[in-house]
Amino acid sequence: MTDGKPLVLNVDDREIGRYTKNRDLMRAGFAVIEAATGTDALRMVDEHRPHVVLLDVQLPDFSGTEVCAAIKARWPEVMVLQASATFTTPADRTTGLDSGADSYLVQPAEPEELAAAIRALLRIRRAEDELRRVNETLERRVEERTRDLAEANARLRHEIAQREKAEAALAQSQKMEIIGQLTGGVAHDFNNLLTVIMGNVDILQRHLPEETPDRLRRALDNAARGARRASALTQSLLAFARRQPLDPKPVDANALVGAIVEMLRRTFGEQIAVTPMLADGLWRANADPNQLESAILNLAVNARDAMPNGGHITIETANAELDDASAAREAEVVPGPYVVIAVTDTGTGMTRDVIAQAFEPFFTTKDIGHGTGLGLSQVYGFVKQSGGHVRIHSEVGRGTTVKIYLPRLDEADAAGEHEPAAHATPAGHRHETILVVEDDPDVREHSAEILGELGYRVLEAENGASALAVLEREAVTLLFTDLGLPGGMDGRQLADEAMRRRPNVRVIFTTGHATSAIVHEGRLDPGLHLIAKPFTYAGLAAKLRSVLDHGADIPAG
Repeated sequence: MTDGKPLVLNVDDREIGRYTKNRDLMRAGFAVIEAATGTDALRMVDEHRPHVVLLDVQLPDFSGTEVCAAIKARWPEVMVLQASATFTTPADRTTGLDSGADSYLVQPAEPEELAAAIRALLRIRRAEDELRRVNETLERRVEERTRDLAEANARLRHEIAQREKAEAALAQSQKMEIIGQLTGGVAHDFNNLLTVIMGNVDILQRHLPEETPDRLRRALDNAARGARRASALTQSLLAFARRQPLDPKPVDANALVGAIVEMLRRTFGEQIAVTPMLADGLWRANADPNQLESAILNLAVNARDAMPNGGHITIETANAELDDASAAREAEVVPGPYVVIAVTDTGTGMTRDVIAQAFEPFFTTKDIGHGTGLGLSQVYGFVKQSGGHVRIHSEVGRGTTVKIYLPRLDEADAAGEHEPAAHATPAGHRHETILVVEDDPDVREHSAEILGELGYRVLEAENGASALAVLEREAVTLLFTDLGLPGGMDGRQLADEAMRRRPNVRVIFTTGHATSAIVHEGRLDPGLHLIAKPFTYAGLAAKLRSVLDHGADIPAG
């Protein structure tokens, strides 16, 4: 530009034509230089690099078409506007554009039209300049002689890699969502059934006469074990789908690993050596301790199974800070401080294909009947739901390391954490009234039977509306409600309304799977109390006394 104005080279062999167009262009705010021949035009372009060349088609030495082709061959960034009062047919315009002209203007043209045509080319020029600057920045990364081709290939590879990564992340997300929807519905009904089955088996076991034959006792024990395995399978699916309700607490990973190592040594025997490597000054993690223990045990069992002839398992803890670059290498990883728990074995190792599928549900390399294929998927789901991530490093014939990264505890969030004191006899009292709200009649009847046996006064309701009616006429100590209720009012809405009417009432929720009513980002909302289905006699008894004796009221929603 000259004095901030776009520079236009006006090429016309007619003096009057040059004069007229020069005048009009300068009035429109352009700086103008001129040439009368094709030779002069090429020289002027070489010396001044104008933004736009206004090129007449008829010139004394070369045709405008030849001059345009020469300009575009040597200075492709220079915009060319061909103009003619003689060659005005569609074929003429096609010839001019095919020679490389950016636009074609039939003369005579109004000054405003001429200025508008040049401004349009300048906008294109600016866009191309910006694109050129971007390309030049990228081209510095490749060798000079092959920069254009190499850069194009690099961009293409990058786009393909990004697309594949995005498609893989989307596929994984969709798979998780589909499994979550499937397991959510199945788990709710299945866990209702298991609650009744396990509860009644428990009642039979606790009330068997002394003279009951051993065969019947074994049958009940087998039924209880089968129900517990079915419950564990459901929880594994929920964990993979990130639908299990988590109750994160401050966790001392060193203490947890130390206790697990002692248990593993007793369980695995002498063929498997288990060694802890505990970091000094380890941060506390923010995680559900029960689920974390289950995850570490799953990894340890997988490690043992990878060493059929014995070997060495190391469970290590460490602090880690992930920067932006490290986090960006994987999907769903957030930079920041993490507590790392690594389980390493000296087993058979895994191929790349196996690693790629290791976290898929039901994928297993074990023989039929020796594993469900849900161990690692459960670990993956729990860790992701906890805001962390998992990494696998493995070499065939040398062993495998699985690292769990869990978010460091924000010590401000740990304020006020306490564990309620244990009670030797978690029994109820007749002056404590429990309102059971459950739409499944079998589960409702079973829950009421347990509560009555524990010594509580029990009231029942099948939905939110009938529960509120009971609350109006009865003094209720604790509301025990399922989350998924019919009739337009779920368990959380019922609890909120009950708290509004009876501020002193305590609440325990129960559900077959985590729902958005009380669980957000996979974590139980603060201040809430939940017992997952299927629950047991002892588990419900302990939960009731914990909430009645120590639990705080839930916040109104």
